[in-house]
Amino acid sequence: MIIVRIAMNVLSEKQKEVMQTLLSMIESTGKERGCLSHHVFRDIEDQKIFSRIDEWETREDLDDHIKSDRFSVLLGTKSLLYEPPQIEIHTVSHSEGMETIDAVRSKKNQ
Repeated sequence: MIIVRIAMNVLSEKQKEVMQTLLSMIESTGKERGCLSHHVFRDIEDQKIFSRIDEWETREDLDDHIKSDRFSVLLGTKSLLYEPPQIEIHTVSHSEGMETIDAVRSKKNQ
């Protein structure tokens, strides 16, 4: 699995425009081949920070998305930001869930 996090520090007067752009991409990106999830968040402490977090099945799927017109629209928001977007791409080979939390917490009580 590939996880992509894109953080954007948006100019105060351009927040609505960036939010509309990000929201318009949610449904269509979520339908792309290999997209496992696609979410947009706004920082509760700093309203100028928007984050987009995607999960992709394979690197090939992500590469196809990066080459898409849809991703070009996202890159086009650069002029609406204080600084270039911060983009992180993480390759995940193993995931754990609540069962790990339960197992660790049960050891605490022993």
